[in-house]
Order: sequence, then C-alpha cells, then structure tokens
Amino acid sequence: MHTSAGPTRTAPRAVLFDRDGTIVVDVPYNGDPALVQPMPGAREVLDGLRSRGIPVGVVTNQSGIARGLVTRDQVDAVNARVEELLGPFDVWELCPHGSGDGCGCRKPAPGMVLAASARLGLDAADVAVIGDIGADMGAAAAAGAQAVLVPTSVTLEDEIRSAPAVARTLAEAVDTLWTVTP
Repeated sequence: MHTSAGPTRTAPRAVLFDRDGTIVVDVPYNGDPALVQPMPGAREVLDGLRSRGIPVGVVTNQSGIARGLVTRDQVDAVNARVEELLGPFDVWELCPHGSGDGCGCRKPAPGMVLAASARLGLDAADVAVIGDIGADMGAAAAAGAQAVLVPTSVTLEDEIRSAPAVARTLAEAVDTLWTVTP
C-alpha cells in the first residue's frame, strides 16, 4: 500500500464503491445476474462498514446501455443480484452514458460521487471512493472525496502511480481510510 503526501484528512462518513472489478468480478457489459460473483472479501468489508454505521454505496459506469449491449432492466437485475449477494447499499448511482456523450455523471466526472454524497446528506469531502481504475480516482478527486485504488489486471501502471492511495485488497483499502494522517 502507498499513500501520497497531502493535507490532513479525517475518516470518511460514507464509502462509495465502484461495482465491476471492485466489489464484483468484472464481466464486461454484464446483463446476466447469474454471472455476478463477489470479489474476495467484499461481503466481509461491506458488512464491517455497515456494522459500524458507515453508509455504503455504489457508483458505476454502465456504458453498455448507451451502446445497446445491455438494457437498463438487465443492469438493474444485475444490481439486484449484487445486493442479494453483498447486502443492501444505502445509495446507487449509475451512469448509462457512453464516453462520447459528454455527461457530467460518467466517471471520471464527479457527478455520481456528488449525487451519492448529496443523497446521503453529506459533503463529498466526507466521503471516500474505492475503485480499480483511474476513472474512479478521477471522479473522487473532481468531487473532493478521498480515494483508494485497489488494482486489478486491467489497472494501468500510470493509474497506480498517480492514485492518492493504493491497497492490495478491499479490506486494506478500508483500513487505509481509517488511518488518519498526522
């Protein structure tokens, strides 16, 4: 794990997770709930946060909708399966747009992080984002939220080097958020 030097931060009051590659195994453009498989340790991490009264949410780009590869109903069914396997989330934010649509919600834009924070009644500065790629880190930074990268095989080396914090596992990522810098 590494963290970048920066201003003193406090523990977050909520944690937002990317979906694919972070809390569930990434199946590109998945429209089949039967293919949902939790990432190792995801249920335990989420349950641990819930038991401490920390709200948890999901912020997920789903460009397959814009591309016509999956329907919104299919994505909603996959999200329902994610909740069935990993427990309830306090907030879901989903971007159905493609990369060329110019929306403000598609990560790395801050829209979903800001919207999720507002729905939780929090300022984005009081929220953390955990994800597996640079777009997740970019959305957090643009919103003013904390962020931890949990790299996978698709994470680029530049994304790892530029992340504000990097952890090997979801559990380590959460531990990082509660290690307040002096």
